[in-house]
Amino acid sequence: MPTHSKPSFLLCLSLIANAICFAVSQPFIGVNYGQVADNLPPAEATAELLKSTTIGKVRLYGADPATIKALTNSGIGIVIGAANGEIASLASDPESATQWVNANVLPYYPESDITMISVGNEVISSGDEALILQLLPAMRNVQKALDSVSLRGKIKVTTVHAMALLAESGPPSSGSFDPRLVDTLQQLLAFNKDNESPFAINPYPFFAYQTDPTPETLAFCLFQPNSGRVDLGSGKLYKNMFDAQVDAVHAALSHMGFEDIEIVIAETGWPSSGDSNEVGASVENAMAYNRNLIAHLRSLVGTPLMPGKSVDTFIFALYNEDLKPGPASERAFGLYKTDLTMAYDVGLLKSNTSGQMNPPVTPKTQWCVPKVGVSEAQLQANIDYICGSKIVDCGAIEAGGACYEPNTIISHAAFVMNLYFQEAGRNPWNCDFSQTAIVTSQNPSYNTCVYPNGST
Repeated sequence: MPTHSKPSFLLCLSLIANAICFAVSQPFIGVNYGQVADNLPPAEATAELLKSTTIGKVRLYGADPATIKALTNSGIGIVIGAANGEIASLASDPESATQWVNANVLPYYPESDITMISVGNEVISSGDEALILQLLPAMRNVQKALDSVSLRGKIKVTTVHAMALLAESGPPSSGSFDPRLVDTLQQLLAFNKDNESPFAINPYPFFAYQTDPTPETLAFCLFQPNSGRVDLGSGKLYKNMFDAQVDAVHAALSHMGFEDIEIVIAETGWPSSGDSNEVGASVENAMAYNRNLIAHLRSLVGTPLMPGKSVDTFIFALYNEDLKPGPASERAFGLYKTDLTMAYDVGLLKSNTSGQMNPPVTPKTQWCVPKVGVSEAQLQANIDYICGSKIVDCGAIEAGGACYEPNTIISHAAFVMNLYFQEAGRNPWNCDFSQTAIVTSQNPSYNTCVYPNGST
């Protein structure tokens, strides 16, 4: 029979850290609050919703005063934006930038924790040559305006880029920027480096899946069990598209000599519905992507090229935006409905939330089982932790127990992992185990070995 040694110290630390995660906000998890809609709740209600979650930052596409004010003393970091249409005036006249900062920052800071100003959105890939030429002067003028009121280093200035900047992204180690944009990017990156501001990028595995809609690619994009992809250039194994895209950006920065610039994910998400030709746009896939992304960020494992730290990531988006143009998916990225209930549960509510904001609901017929391909050593560590925690009774997998046979590590681990999941609260995070487990609707019970499912 597999041994039940003392709990794995590292696994214990991981589970303790995960438990803490759900009681406090997390600075590396953010959300985009787009407002191209006519049915949004009041700013105060949105602020209360955000405070009920572990979201640590919110990104606005403008500088909406009502939202900024509503987040006063909330502890939530705020990214505000200067729209593309404001870039020309900000670039041409330093006084315009001073007035912009005076109007959109000084009345609220520091009570409202404005951490960054994004000048423009996806300007470099817009094809508007005049706008592209004005971008850096605008950023410099905004930075000078902040410097003049002693906010240098306290509020960063950057701009947000589309993944279209990359000419090559696969494998990740070959990541490189479009040669036609290198001169412009060289100057922008020098600004980022000089001002210690991040390079903000919008990776969307959803769009990568559109170009290769196979089951293996879907699993790779959704952080689900898959065989992985080896980068022959670096020798690194990639288990998800998000890491691959982020590392491609890191490689592109490194190839230009800016490997030390911090990367921020300004947008990433998955739509819950779309047009008939938008394959993969569904509630199930949206929930899987965002839930697994959040678990990945919380693990603090980082990416293969940047291990040990989660990149700051803003999920797109807080609400659906019913007035956005384009394909149907553009109006279906919301984590929440505008009545403040969840569109689907991704495990963002704080564990001590009273429940007034539609708490997580786990369907009764669900079980927690090991992911395919997890090593026996990892599964044994799970057994050791669970059976040593005294939270559950592991007698069923002892000799003579109903689930002793088959006497294998994977069988015993599956039973006790599910038992822990059911007893600990049946939330998604109760079926994580350092990303070695997955929730399933398929009953794993067999013979006289009955896996509980919470229905009793």
